[in-house]
Amino acid sequence: MPAHQLAPDISDDPADVLSAEQSHLAESRKALQAMREHAQSLSAEAAGDWVSQQVLQSLLDQRVAALADHPDTPLFFGRLDRSAGDDLPGTIYVGRRHVHDGASRALVIDWRAPVSRPFYQASPSDPMDVVRRRRFGYHGGALTAYEDEPLDQGGNLGPSKILTDEIERPRTGPMRDIVATIQPDQDEIVRAALTQTVCVQGAPGTGKTAVGLHRAAYLLFTHRERLARSGVMIVGPNRAFLSYISSVLPALGEVKVDQTTVADLLGAYDTPEEPEVAAIKGDARMAAVLERALWLHISKPEEGLVYTRGVHRFRVADYEVREIVASLRGTTRYGPGRAALAQRLAHQVLVRMEQRGDSPDDRVQDAVARSKPVKQLVDAVWPKVTPAQVLFRLLSDAGFLAKACAKSDISPGEQEMLLWRKPYRGWKSAKWSAADAALLDELGDLIERTSSLGHLVVDEAQDLSEMQLRALGRRCRNGSATVLGDLAQGTTPWSTTSWEAVLRHLGQDSGEVTELTLGFRVPREVLDYAARLLPSVAPGLAPPRSLRPGLGSLSVRPGAALAEAVGATLSREGSIGVIVPDALVEQVSGSLEDIAHAVLDPDAADQEHRLLVIPATLAKGLEYDHVIVVEPADIVAAEPRGLARLYVVLTRAVTSLTVLHDKPLPAALAI
Repeated sequence: MPAHQLAPDISDDPADVLSAEQSHLAESRKALQAMREHAQSLSAEAAGDWVSQQVLQSLLDQRVAALADHPDTPLFFGRLDRSAGDDLPGTIYVGRRHVHDGASRALVIDWRAPVSRPFYQASPSDPMDVVRRRRFGYHGGALTAYEDEPLDQGGNLGPSKILTDEIERPRTGPMRDIVATIQPDQDEIVRAALTQTVCVQGAPGTGKTAVGLHRAAYLLFTHRERLARSGVMIVGPNRAFLSYISSVLPALGEVKVDQTTVADLLGAYDTPEEPEVAAIKGDARMAAVLERALWLHISKPEEGLVYTRGVHRFRVADYEVREIVASLRGTTRYGPGRAALAQRLAHQVLVRMEQRGDSPDDRVQDAVARSKPVKQLVDAVWPKVTPAQVLFRLLSDAGFLAKACAKSDISPGEQEMLLWRKPYRGWKSAKWSAADAALLDELGDLIERTSSLGHLVVDEAQDLSEMQLRALGRRCRNGSATVLGDLAQGTTPWSTTSWEAVLRHLGQDSGEVTELTLGFRVPREVLDYAARLLPSVAPGLAPPRSLRPGLGSLSVRPGAALAEAVGATLSREGSIGVIVPDALVEQVSGSLEDIAHAVLDPDAADQEHRLLVIPATLAKGLEYDHVIVVEPADIVAAEPRGLARLYVVLTRAVTSLTVLHDKPLPAALAI
């Protein structure tokens, strides 16, 4: 046996095997601590200059943070005993990060390494050179059990109790990683190539959000240097959702990934407006309108340029100026076009200087480009504008809007809806809506190019408008994306019905659409109940399936008291979410004043409280062991896509769902 291989089990006695594995865990934790102490001992002072020192210190700080040991989190969760006669260890422990001892002997292999893949993919029909797969059970951070799966004997593997227990383990606080329970179809998505954009249609409980986060972690591990330069970003629906998922990537050793919402990325504007108006603004047809509106600011040059230097005057005729403007228009972004116009005019002046026998250089050209005559002509012909100035003019000037819409299919009626009823006094005082944010971003990109990231993860993408998708697409135009969502959970007026359309508006037409339909978290009884709404909210989707029967997990109680239901649920283990119509949040919270609880707000300050009162509009993407839904009829009545909102709410439960109602339930749910 090569010196770097780990020894096989020295005894068949389960107690001895468990003791040996616990010893390996203790050794691994000690080695991780030594790795962290070594990283802390390194100094950035060896770098040459101050800038290099700052960069190096930042990298060292990230390294120290990534090596933090979380006592309640298992350091490794699996073991592979291999039969391959190669240079790799015969026994491999698979965990959240790589750990080695002082002799550089690998004690734990990162789950993202190629050699770890058989832990997720190997089966008796394709053992992938693995003789035995061992899963470990933990209580907190203590290793308490193990379970072996022989892969070299053919046949079928029975259900894994450790795997099932981990999936069903009650939770409080933020989302956990699923690195120990990734399923083969999920693993295929996680390990998709960086160049491949993947769109995941995932039913409730299928783990699509976790898959997206684990794909980000995998890509950062596999393409560390490239993505360190270009960046990875997670985009979620709201800050409560981001707070819920915030612990996943750090637990996997990835501490430097930007997480944001569409509102925070594009601008947190919140002026109310009619849904019908917002829907028009979110339509991709607005892109052509905005482009035309911007370029309408360029006027036809009526005068030439006269530049004086000493006793000489140099003239550029008006027709030459028109030719320069015409050659630039449509071949560059608006902002660089202004700079190019000034340089082209200056170049024409230099040509005339050379014709007089002068020998001007680049410094002279730059000086001419910055001169008052050139600036005045450029400002008159190609004025400097901001996105806010253009959009203000578009929404307040009916004539200008009509010109901008002349070559589009935005109807006169739609144009009238777009116009402000009471225009603001100026663009600086204008108050923008959430839908305006994407229009401003589109204009911003037409003026100056938006920088691209290496990879973008977008969750709940079904709720984004076409213009919002275009805004996100600009941020991965040179990279790729992981798009996550569920067509059945679309709750905005512009919710998509096609993932192919989503990819097209993102500019990722070649993206691959894949579907996760098998749920691991939501009990079958709960999922089947919620799926009664699917013919109304997403008739084209197949009903989701769940591996967990969940007998007795559903309770529908007409006229039952909320405090009584909450009291009974508090006697059970796990987190509790009381999901209510937004209009009833204050009333419901008041009725629970004698029971310790918190109200979830968009900033999720109390995310970790065991009992939360949750507005229905904030429930998407969240998950609780026990969910109590109050008055479904009011949730449905609160918005045009109310049935879809109710479908979201009903599928937040992991262990039990209790439905309390005085008003009649939607017909599909009546029992």
